[in-house]
Amino acid sequence: MFHRPAVHPLLRGRLSTAAIALGLLGTLTTSAWAGAREPSPQQHAQAPVTAVRPTAGAATPLSGYAIQSSAKVTASPAAVSSPGYRATGWYPAGARSTVLAALIADGVYADPFYSTNQQKIPKADFQVPWWYRSDFTVADRTQRTYLDFSGVISAADVYVNGKQIAKAADVNGAYTQHELDVTSLVRSGTNTVAFRIRPNDPNKNLTMGWIDWLQPPPDQNMGIVRDVLVRRGGPVALRDAHVVTKLAVPSLADADLTVKAQARNDSNAPVTAQVSGSIDSRTFATTVSLAAHETKTVTFAVHLNSPKVWWPAGMGGQPLYGLDLTASVNGTPSDTAHQTFGIRDVRAPLNSDGDRQYRVNGRKLLIKGGGWSPDEFLRWDRTYVEDRLKYALDLGLNTIRLEGHIEPDEFFDLADRYGILTLPGWECCDKWEGQVNGDETGDKWTAADYPVAKASMAAEAARLRDHPSVISFLIGSDFAPDAKIEKTYLDALEAADWKTPVVAAASDNSSPISGSSGMKMTGPYDWIPPNYWYAKREGGATGFNSETSAGPDIPTLDTLRRMMTPAELATLWKDPGAKQYHRSPSPVFNTLKLYDNALTGRYGPPTSLTDYVRKAQLAQYENVRAQFEAYERNATDASKPATGVVYWMFNSGWTSLHWQLMDRYLDQGGAYFGAKKANEPLHIQYSYDNRSVVVVNNRNASASQLTARATLFNTDGTQRYDKQVAGVTVSGGGAHSTALTLPSSVAGLSTTYLVRLTLTDASGKEVNRNVYWLSAKPDTLDWAHTDWYYTPTTSYADLKGLNSMAQVPVSATASTAAGTDGTSTTTVTVRNSVKGKTPSLLTDVHLVDSAGRPVLPVTWSDNEVSLWPGESKTLTVTYRTSELHGSAPRVRVSGWNTPERTVPAA
Repeated sequence: MFHRPAVHPLLRGRLSTAAIALGLLGTLTTSAWAGAREPSPQQHAQAPVTAVRPTAGAATPLSGYAIQSSAKVTASPAAVSSPGYRATGWYPAGARSTVLAALIADGVYADPFYSTNQQKIPKADFQVPWWYRSDFTVADRTQRTYLDFSGVISAADVYVNGKQIAKAADVNGAYTQHELDVTSLVRSGTNTVAFRIRPNDPNKNLTMGWIDWLQPPPDQNMGIVRDVLVRRGGPVALRDAHVVTKLAVPSLADADLTVKAQARNDSNAPVTAQVSGSIDSRTFATTVSLAAHETKTVTFAVHLNSPKVWWPAGMGGQPLYGLDLTASVNGTPSDTAHQTFGIRDVRAPLNSDGDRQYRVNGRKLLIKGGGWSPDEFLRWDRTYVEDRLKYALDLGLNTIRLEGHIEPDEFFDLADRYGILTLPGWECCDKWEGQVNGDETGDKWTAADYPVAKASMAAEAARLRDHPSVISFLIGSDFAPDAKIEKTYLDALEAADWKTPVVAAASDNSSPISGSSGMKMTGPYDWIPPNYWYAKREGGATGFNSETSAGPDIPTLDTLRRMMTPAELATLWKDPGAKQYHRSPSPVFNTLKLYDNALTGRYGPPTSLTDYVRKAQLAQYENVRAQFEAYERNATDASKPATGVVYWMFNSGWTSLHWQLMDRYLDQGGAYFGAKKANEPLHIQYSYDNRSVVVVNNRNASASQLTARATLFNTDGTQRYDKQVAGVTVSGGGAHSTALTLPSSVAGLSTTYLVRLTLTDASGKEVNRNVYWLSAKPDTLDWAHTDWYYTPTTSYADLKGLNSMAQVPVSATASTAAGTDGTSTTTVTVRNSVKGKTPSLLTDVHLVDSAGRPVLPVTWSDNEVSLWPGESKTLTVTYRTSELHGSAPRVRVSGWNTPERTVPAA
């Protein structure tokens, strides 16, 4: 197994792809640098005021803040944190906002995703603490009041109504959860809470960093990125409510549930409380006596016959249960708790090869995922997140890996609802792994770090344990924790009743207690050819590869023009050795040299920006398709099967040139549709290693009476080989069947040639098609000189023959129907009506508005299709009608050898 050498954090390969928040999906200006702008006193005067709900058990999030640099605040902390303080000249910030996110939203800086605007933001402004100030009102003081929060980056002194209630030494770490009893300080009417936020340094603080995914934000994400809740209640508080589920496997006939919660008496006198609850119409109750300031665990046992079992998408439904608890004192509700959970069983033993093999509810599955990136400025936008998760389903993926940057609760609620598995864990290459690789990543830990790590693990375990979508926690990334750190984590997990697998690392490492990770982190992270994926070595399709891809993913031309200046675009296609700001700060990944050399060597030198992007989409389609197809084919092998693959990455946190299946604006190109093609439910594919034609069935039910056909063509469309095999049967659940093998040579076949694979059912209807462009001269890999981020290619496949393909106009007709749910569906029929033999290769259809701008996000039934003369294909695209912004829809058709044309689709 390949082991990556220790490297500087900026020299290790990782990925990315999109971002947004505060309700803006790409609406940030792309104008040139405008310089910093001071707030006007009239515009920014006071912090927002949050009316706290009076109901017992209510948890009201603060609605936002006024923020300002401590360098510009001369008043004392007592004054700043007192009601009535005039925050003149302060900036408004959302309820979850880093400093820089707020300043961007307020127009202080130009769009940091355009050109090199972000470089011009002064880092010195964020090397001092910043104040966050917010007011809230309570109707009376008859109830107890608490502040409950996490997501402070990196640490904060906390004040309420002029009094300091916590120090930064205690409120420390992005993931630690804090509950502060402020009952004695709260008054009827207006109250003030203020946080003095310390600067963040991911190499020194257990927070969040960006490694080499993107150009890091100048403020290093300092701020408050999760809700600050004001809780109200009576003398007895309910905390830590959760449900431990035990499902009978494999029968799934019944389940035992253990309900747990902490009943805590916060008063100075003994009380007797009744704790009652319900799950799915089943009710239960008990009485608990509590001395002053005593806490007791309340437990209930519930047995379910024929439980509603939660499944990953494509394997079954996603039913969820709700737990409701109430603590009452003398018949009056004192506190309530609600928790949503799912019933499922997850196991991940090591197979005979030592690789981790996940099973959900007793059924084995191949993990097919992508590495997740939040917005670079950690802005939360539920719609934008939901759109990306829907894209994951559209791509046929079943898993999202979160290496650090563990998203808010709503993310996991959405994953539960959509059946998308998640693999959260700590990140590499900063303070989180400093103790085990301190010379190469973050600082070595001190005694003060261990309690922060334990509190972080405890808080995330309590937050994530009831989500059925969460199937593991990775307590290490590139390195497994040492014995002391591992015990710190495991103790916290055990105390939280964590029942899903704990994985030592995302790399091929072991920890003293958890043992082998069963995963590999072999990359690649930069360009390699499609045949790489079929080798059962390094990053090839064997075992569980936690992060891997062929590196660069050049966006569509529409997106490139939104993120780069004309001069930068000229450099992009003309100068392979140029440093690309929109790639990575890493000296390994800051150019496109390897990628561009391969593009030129295989497809020929680009002749323009349009030609460069056209070739990039073709190259990305074939490479991403090959990666997923290889892992799919090898998943059921008897020897060294593939058990999991995580595309590095699923998306990027900004406007990026690498590591993404879709771009920041959610546009879709070759990488997207290559993945979508490979992961189809019923799929016919070509094997680069042995020329076999294989049918993969990802549906639950088996498929039979299929006919597989393989036809080989010269690039002018002349047919040189044709074979079909009837009676193909393939079991469900990811099984595959080899239908035929292509010959090693075919008379009259050109050096560059096309392969068309089709699958038809018993009625003769085509149910799947897949088209490849191949070369009689293969790509040759130099395995002996493999580095941690790629394997050199000593000679390239010759695909230059594609440049001689005749132009094939493709006609299109389109119509649109509006739905009742705020969506519209456009139906497009494309047709190759040319007289002759030449097919249209990878014909792309884009939905655009009247100005020619892509309408996004969209979900296509299929796209980037190849049509032979006389063939047509009807496609559908669904989207939010509002994304047309009042414009009439149009359809833009283009392709490898198809001239661009746009037709109305009203």
